Amino acid sequence: MCGRYTLSTPAGRLAEEFQLDSTVEIPPSYNVAPTQQVAAVIEDEGGRRLEMLRWGLVPSWADDPDIGARMINARSETAPEKPSFRRAFRGRRCLIAADGFYEWKREEGGKQPYYFRMQDGRPFVFSCLCES
Repeated sequence: MCGRYTLSTPAGRLAEEFQLDSTVEIPPSYNVAPTQQVAAVIEDEGGRRLEMLRWGLVPSWADDPDIGARMINARSETAPEKPSFRRAFRGRRCLIAADGFYEWKREEGGKQPYYFRMQDGRPFVFSCLCES
């Protein structure tokens, strides 16, 4: 997952797009950052719902919840083996709703942000690991 993204799509449209049974109110954000609340699509025996979660994985064994600020990306190649991600990878997954994301390119004098979105403006999801 990228380090910053956007979500301005209303919850009702997300419900249609991702066939959600229930949603929560989501304030539009054009700069969603680690440690903020993010809109997650969660599926269980009760159906598929939208829920707000904190961005940044805090492993169940961690003593300090601030570790989540550093654990915002898991690599698909190593997540099944890394102690920090292994347990969540096995059984606690969800999707993070977005409608755009930023990537930066190093250039002389700093970094230049580039914004990416679907050509038709539809929302999409990032895969996610979660812990409680």
